[in-house]
Amino acid sequence: MQIALAVFFVVTGIVSSTRAEKVFNKKDPGCVVIDEFAGYLISVLFLPVNPSYLIAAFFLFRIFDIIKPPPIRRLEKIGGGFGIMADDIMAAAYTNAVLQIWRFVSVWI
Repeated sequence: MQIALAVFFVVTGIVSSTRAEKVFNKKDPGCVVIDEFAGYLISVLFLPVNPSYLIAAFFLFRIFDIIKPPPIRRLEKIGGGFGIMADDIMAAAYTNAVLQIWRFVSVWI
């Protein structure tokens, strides 16, 4: 169910963000936030649903989205709705990877 929801928001985000760029005549308009929402959903995929992971995912996702380590910054340059979504999807993947590693390592600590 989580995967289906994430896919739904990614696809909807690509379509609606592409349209928003045309309507507002602006690249990555600030009023578009579906990319952040979809990114957060991906950040918490396959993680335990508890406050620690949910809060950590929120902050890590925001950090990766703001700092934009490689190759996230390059993805931002892709045009249209796919570009708007791509950098957040990658930031979410980084977030999820860090938390999955933490989850694995914390079992052994």
